[in-house]
Amino acid sequence: MSSKPILMTVDDDPAVSRAVARDLRRKYGSDYRVMRADSGADALEALREIKLRGDAVAAILADYRMPQMDGIAFLEQAMDLFPRARRALLTAYADTDAAIQAINVVDVDHYLLKPWEPPEEKLYPVVDALVELWRATGDRAVEETKVVGHRWSAPSYEVREFLARNSVPYKWYSVDDAEGCRLLEACGADPVDIPVVITADGRSLRNPTGAEIAEAVGLSTQPASAFYDLVVIGGGPAGLGASVYGASEGLRTVLVERQATGGQAGQSSRIENYLGFPDGVSGAQLTDRARRQAQKFGAEVLTARDVVALEERGSARVVRFGDGTEIAAHAVVLATGVSYRALDAPGAENLTGRGVYYGSATTEAADTRGEDVYIVGGANSAGQAAVFFSKYAKTVNLLVRGKSLEASMSHYLIQQLKAIDNVHVRLRTSVEEAHGTDHLEELTLRDANTDTTERVAADHVFVFIGAAPRTDWIGDALVRDSHGFVLTGPDLLVEGKRPVGWPMDRDPFYLESSLPGVFVAGDVRAQSVKRVASAVGEGAMAVTLVHQYLVDGR
Repeated sequence: MSSKPILMTVDDDPAVSRAVARDLRRKYGSDYRVMRADSGADALEALREIKLRGDAVAAILADYRMPQMDGIAFLEQAMDLFPRARRALLTAYADTDAAIQAINVVDVDHYLLKPWEPPEEKLYPVVDALVELWRATGDRAVEETKVVGHRWSAPSYEVREFLARNSVPYKWYSVDDAEGCRLLEACGADPVDIPVVITADGRSLRNPTGAEIAEAVGLSTQPASAFYDLVVIGGGPAGLGASVYGASEGLRTVLVERQATGGQAGQSSRIENYLGFPDGVSGAQLTDRARRQAQKFGAEVLTARDVVALEERGSARVVRFGDGTEIAAHAVVLATGVSYRALDAPGAENLTGRGVYYGSATTEAADTRGEDVYIVGGANSAGQAAVFFSKYAKTVNLLVRGKSLEASMSHYLIQQLKAIDNVHVRLRTSVEEAHGTDHLEELTLRDANTDTTERVAADHVFVFIGAAPRTDWIGDALVRDSHGFVLTGPDLLVEGKRPVGWPMDRDPFYLESSLPGVFVAGDVRAQSVKRVASAVGEGAMAVTLVHQYLVDGR
């Protein structure tokens, strides 16, 4: 780069523009070049010159309400020139609602209310976050991984989802296209070998496993040590919360994740009721920030490692992986979360990954343009997916088995759905059968109100029904309820008596399982509240109890 990275501010009010630039120079002038413009058009002209000079833009702060070109329209065009620059919107209080609704268009990182006095409390923390995000990726060229596959290939879909959920940039090539065929020929592969993953350094992997992909693209898969203070199993909100608090408080912490950090929350297209994000945040964004936060404090994050056993070995708690290797720790936080229940309809299993998807599957969004999409489920995750896909699909049909949404979905989300013209809620409706050969082609729907069936054309159905804990691998190591959720604390006591075999001269701590030193947080715990905020809170609480266990609980 020929000069310092740039912080740009755009506001049609010269006094405001000068004030923003002044405050930015005061704190960031030694490391960044601050530029200002009085209109979107002037700012775009300046950005084009900056692009030609080869300089970098770290962050752009744009006023929401400007004549000729408002802040949203400007940021849309600015993104074409500097897609990795971070973005913030300046808005008056009266425009807050409109600004929040428009933010989704350009994925703005923050919005700021004017005036922002004192800047130490209102402006600088926002800009600090923007430049930190920018530094994480910089404005360097992205080394892309290439994936060659078929649209209706389930393994191809799984590879794309794995890369996307682990924030690995990749480019998709269809085996039906000329460039996809050329790539296969170049690496000596045939269409039967798909999916083929080609790394940035030119290596090719044919129909690879998640672990093979993780290692090839530089994700950490091998532990740095054989023994830790704390092992966290599961990388959803509860596991990430435990990792952040464990590492920040000085515990040697390792987070082990089977597929990708974030869990079900990481697949959410938009979370709007999480504290501190008034304009909402995507599950992927929240996950990425939490993962980087944990790593900043020194936590290790291992990806594509499947835990198959948990056992007691003296004072150590041992975690065994599917490849036979193991690590041990003084304490364990189990945060494996839950997975969506399978759609109980003939044909659905064979078409999974080929039109039938579990979770939002945002990699499929572009392919739903102009189509009729079906979403099965009546809770928040299904509602968020309906809002997301409404921006792409011709229609979104939300199939709800129950009599109303009010029993399972947040009020704010119900109101959003009512305001979207191409979203249709069908109550007391279920999928009776999925039809298709190479991919999903039709669904048979049953309407319980009339006890009739209807066969509809469908290329995509996204399933969000129920929650099943992934705890079969635990066996008898921990006490579980009849549904597989792990019992902890007071739930382990029967008529006030400690569980059989409990070795400690005390009752189990609140989040402690039937094996002392193994704590449970988030959705996998029996009687837990199935919300992102509560999962994060339980992860933090578990670390407090781990400290108590290490100091005087053993």
